[in-house]
Amino acid sequence: MTDVAYQLLSKKKNSVTFNKLWDEVSQIMGYSENVAERKIASFYTSMMLDNRFTSLGNNKWDLRSRHTYNETHFDTSAIVLEDDNNDELDELDSFEEEAEVEKIPFEETNEESF
Repeated sequence: MTDVAYQLLSKKKNSVTFNKLWDEVSQIMGYSENVAERKIASFYTSMMLDNRFTSLGNNKWDLRSRHTYNETHFDTSAIVLEDDNNDELDELDSFEEEAEVEKIPFEETNEESF
């Protein structure tokens, strides 16, 4: 499927939306509508993993060879992700504090008193 997509994009001068590319690929491959629906996710994954292609945003795809490094890559160091794990740890700490059991001092008993 990706080889067909490569041939199609090689003949075009501009980027193409994923849906349009998939429609053309599935038509050339002779897929029925049902088969095309089942294979679209696999095709998308293959496109993402194939270094010949690049996703340009806005659901447009093109050949990587037509674009500079700066056009196809962006600095991820500026991305800040919320850390959900801290909230879970805070909840766990709170639970542990609530669950602390009062310690009762151990007193030795005389066996004869029973």
